Amino acid sequence: MTFEIFSFRLSSKLNTANLMPNESRIEYPGAAYHVINRGNYRADVFATDGAREAFIRTLDEACVRSGWTIHAWCLMSNHYHLALSTSQANLAAGMQWFQGTFSVRFNRFRKERGHIFQGRYKALNVEAGRALGSVCHYIHLNPIRAKMMDMAQLKKWPWCSLQWILQPRKRKPWFEAEAALRQSGELADTPAGHRAYVDYLAWLSADEEAQKNQCFERMSKGWAMGSHDFQKRLLAEMDDARLQWVAGARELAWEKMLVELKANFSASDMSQKTKSADWKVALAAEMKRQTTATNQWLSDALGMGNPFAVSRLAGECRAGKRAAASLEKLTAKGRP
Repeated sequence: MTFEIFSFRLSSKLNTANLMPNESRIEYPGAAYHVINRGNYRADVFATDGAREAFIRTLDEACVRSGWTIHAWCLMSNHYHLALSTSQANLAAGMQWFQGTFSVRFNRFRKERGHIFQGRYKALNVEAGRALGSVCHYIHLNPIRAKMMDMAQLKKWPWCSLQWILQPRKRKPWFEAEAALRQSGELADTPAGHRAYVDYLAWLSADEEAQKNQCFERMSKGWAMGSHDFQKRLLAEMDDARLQWVAGARELAWEKMLVELKANFSASDMSQKTKSADWKVALAAEMKRQTTATNQWLSDALGMGNPFAVSRLAGECRAGKRAAASLEKLTAKGRP
């Protein structure tokens, strides 16, 4: 069963970095993320072992300073992936120190100036459990998916956390293998479990349908990954105006507002089931006033048939030609 990927923004109820609305990070204690960034102009930042070692040393310091847990990591030639959890709401502060410190050290060693990374890192919120495990698998398989190596080579490659799973003595205190192992068949953190995990990754790397079910093609897109319930829990804490900034979150914001508006009608009001029932027309008119909800979405959500009719009926309602009493029920109490 495929889990969902979705996008949203923050409200004042959650801790945010001091950023523009469309750049805010979703931060709260215990949050998990898939963090990605690329070299500026796709430059090969990690072309040498020295640069890779410096990155891991700086990551070590960042995790100790910030209290982070790393579930998976991988260094490619021009970008990196991290699956991490924060014990505090401190992703933005920790990443600012981490990337800034690595950049200074990199430039000092190379005797260069300028930006190392292409811009702000991407950070997708991830639900604990299956979604986080899938992110770990995706990160571990990055070199194979990029056709850099096969599984036999990946097992020995030092710049991916798969080797830390296979060789626990190499792990840092802030690394934990449970997220990857549990979500590949409840595997134990034992030699037998480690071998079974390699077998699981080998199967997953060759099964396109399995990768599709785990949303591999969208692991670096959107703003979050997880179940619909995870999405709704976070949406309940967010400001509707901010949700409107991001495609992918809009439909979730529309759904949330529609539920709130429906609460103004009684069961008797909504007993009319026709496509042009007054309560449906009034809801469509008010949704179009307050949001950017499309005619197609409103038609599907309200059962109003032809999307073009939605636009006409909502226009007539706003002009006072129909469903005036129903519209009054929505506007009398002000905006939800």
